Amino acid sequence: MSHRESMLAIHGAIMLTIQDCIELSGLSEQEILAIAEHEHVPEMIAVELGNYLVQTPTGEKRIKAMIADDMRAARERGDHAHVIRLKLCLRHFLEHHAGSTSV
Repeated sequence: MSHRESMLAIHGAIMLTIQDCIELSGLSEQEILAIAEHEHVPEMIAVELGNYLVQTPTGEKRIKAMIADDMRAARERGDHAHVIRLKLCLRHFLEHHAGSTSV
């Protein structure tokens, strides 16, 4: 146990990293980054929003629409590398979230 871990154990505090939160959200890091980009919010806020959305009846459709909107914006500004990253992100999202097949 590291010094930091022992200090946390002594004080009863538990610290979660941003990566821990992303893993608990049920979304990938790229999906979280797409939400953050679309909503113009910090990554941690996007984690919270994404976690909430995947638990709502229309949330997966909303996330899919966000990723698609990000792709359109990247295409309009000529950022082809980002379009490709977002396409891969959307593909991953569709493969892992069964209810998100239509907008």
